[in-house]
Amino acid sequence: MTAADRSIVVAGEALVDLVLEREGTTTRHLGGGSYNAARTIGRLGLAPTFVGRISSDVHGRALRAGLAQSDVRLDGVVDTDDPTTFALVDLDHDGAASYRFYADGTSIAGLLPDQARAAMPPLAAALHVGGLGLVFEPQASAIAALVREAPSTTLVMLDPNCRPGAAPYPAVHRERLRELLVRVDVVKASEEDLAYLEPDQPALQTARELLQRGPAVVLLTQGSRGATVMSQSGHAAVAAPPVNVVDTIGAGDAFGGGWLAAWVAGGLGRADLDDFDALVRTTRFAAQVAARTCEQAGAEPPYALRLDDEWCMAAPVERSMPAAAD
Repeated sequence: MTAADRSIVVAGEALVDLVLEREGTTTRHLGGGSYNAARTIGRLGLAPTFVGRISSDVHGRALRAGLAQSDVRLDGVVDTDDPTTFALVDLDHDGAASYRFYADGTSIAGLLPDQARAAMPPLAAALHVGGLGLVFEPQASAIAALVREAPSTTLVMLDPNCRPGAAPYPAVHRERLRELLVRVDVVKASEEDLAYLEPDQPALQTARELLQRGPAVVLLTQGSRGATVMSQSGHAAVAAPPVNVVDTIGAGDAFGGGWLAAWVAGGLGRADLDDFDALVRTTRFAAQVAARTCEQAGAEPPYALRLDDEWCMAAPVERSMPAAAD
């Protein structure tokens, strides 16, 4: 498999999480759904390209350093002097996170269509989109165009990663997601995501309906209950591995990034999505990646190396926010 065959692009947002600690202080972590997914893929050895805007401020320099440390390519990064976007993260007693975003006038939104196109390799094996990358304009339209224009050989993965309080126009956001399904191959979604998309029906029903709109596969993540793999070939439950939860920040992002990395690293592509055994096997690995991420504070996915058909997984490296170069 050549480097071109394995090329993955992750398009979306990079920001800083300010996690509210129980004693009233805050702890900074690098974050953003797309950013977390890109670092996961990089730590699994596939050197993805991140496409998105990153500030020139001290936090933006730290975000770049975090990508580089995880072997993510920076040639898709678009520079801006707009300040870095922040998310305020509140954890409940089980470590589950809720978010409030401070986005107005910040780096998150301004990616233009021509900038996004210029960052794309000519024949990427896979394109990962979602999260806040599909919320704020003009970036949302720029990333939607990448999906619509993706070559027929490129596997497109959508992680809606919906944050109900973040979208200024929820109806517009929902409709954009529905329109993209025509070209999306794999949807990774939580039960909360599906409740946001279709508030008046059960998550499993919404997942089944998604399969009728274009995607070949739906990966429904269900927290401590594991995940359900759904395709036209059937569905299967995948149990959540045992885990000592510190927090759940970035776990879903790591699941999606881990799934995509394992699929591509295994020599599989868009044409192989009817291989149900491979779908289940890959989902089990993604669940392991998510579990290991939950064992660290902040979004710190594990490192792993693929040897033949086996993955050798290392514990995540506990890092503070990378220092920015002056």
